[in-house]
Amino acid sequence: MKKSLYSFDNHTDYLYFVTIIVTLLIAAALMWARLSHGVILPIGRLPYGVKINGGLCLTFIATSVLAWRIWLACRYRAYMPVDNKDLPAITIVIPAYNEGRQVFDTVRSIMASDYPISRMQVICVDDGSADDTWQWMLKARQAFPRRLQLIRQRRNGGKRHALMAGFRRASGDVWITIDSDSEVLPHTLRHLVSPFVVDSRVGAAAGNVRILNSDDGVIPKMMDVNFTMSFDFLRSGQSFYGGVLCTPGALSAYRASVIRRHLPRWSRQSFMGTQAMIGEDRALTNCVIGNGYRVVYQREAVVLTKMPCTYGGLRRMLLRWARSNVRESLVMATFLFRRFRCGDHGEGYIRFFGALQLFWLVMGEALKINIIINLFSDAFGTLWLMGTGCIISSILPAVIYYIRYNSWFGWRWAMPYTFFSTFSLFWISSWGLLSASRSGWLTRGLSQTPKSLTISGGSLMAIPVPVRK
Repeated sequence: MKKSLYSFDNHTDYLYFVTIIVTLLIAAALMWARLSHGVILPIGRLPYGVKINGGLCLTFIATSVLAWRIWLACRYRAYMPVDNKDLPAITIVIPAYNEGRQVFDTVRSIMASDYPISRMQVICVDDGSADDTWQWMLKARQAFPRRLQLIRQRRNGGKRHALMAGFRRASGDVWITIDSDSEVLPHTLRHLVSPFVVDSRVGAAAGNVRILNSDDGVIPKMMDVNFTMSFDFLRSGQSFYGGVLCTPGALSAYRASVIRRHLPRWSRQSFMGTQAMIGEDRALTNCVIGNGYRVVYQREAVVLTKMPCTYGGLRRMLLRWARSNVRESLVMATFLFRRFRCGDHGEGYIRFFGALQLFWLVMGEALKINIIINLFSDAFGTLWLMGTGCIISSILPAVIYYIRYNSWFGWRWAMPYTFFSTFSLFWISSWGLLSASRSGWLTRGLSQTPKSLTISGGSLMAIPVPVRK
């Protein structure tokens, strides 16, 4: 049995938590000591000759925000799974492109779910694959003839296009999207949709993404620790106030009545004159939050997804995420500073952390420029600072992984990933900011730009395959 995150049901867990806090405070002091000696120049003075140091200000802000995030994560509570009689009708849409055999395994994992068959509609969409994906879909339909519906796109139009084809035929009260390179656990769907039953304020739910191919190389192993930090720490804290900023494409659920009327605009979304072909999950999340509904995280709704095993594959995936982050952060800014959640609390949290994310889009790149400049003026001191920062930064994800899974696996890969990310992937967010208008999928070889999509009408180039009776 896996341990619950932040349960602190014994002294050992509490000791680890205290260790995190003390270490971070020491780290703040060390970093300020270095920054105050010229890496970041003083930016002004207070009365009576007290200096305002840029390093001190940034360190104080960063430490305060991190402590606040820890406090929020400690207060996270997942929604308990509901009984069969209360489970809603769901539609599961699986978009697939050049996925091969894996799409069959994805469908099989869904069909093995602990969920009433009569309330499950499963739709698999072949988005114009050039390999044998369609043949594997047909095999899946042969294995589950009365439970699987297939749609075949005549040409590759992108994930958003494929999702729209599935949404057009969706009949469930809750719509679930699952990537075709992912597999769910038997209890995942029940945990994922339970929040919609017990809380009418919930408009979307994010699953817990783990790595399916962690034995395939160093990069998947490092990403497993990184994902634990992203989901079991960041999203758990955001879930406390119903403000998870991004529902993952690998596994997410949406209340149909909330997003249905917004799908035409979502399908035609563009950025700087180019039709959006990336960031469809973050865009749906913005839609839910912007209309006053909560987006929560369900820790036990686990999905296993494949990660790239090479540096090239990883950088392309992260670059796609960086570009969509820039786009959707700007979209979020359009409603962030107006009243968007009436009759419910948590709006202030979303506004604060959303504004902080916007601030970091610029400040993060400014700090990188500052570091590059200091590498020329004080190479040894700057590298010492960066190395120390990597070591300190790796402590938190390693401890979270240990508390969550009672495993030393995190200690072995948290620090390598921190150094790898700092020295090999630092440029991705910068390039993502400068090239945010590009919409290529990158990891799928997508080259065609789809026509405008509509929720009703004939522009969806799909060949529906009838369900066998």
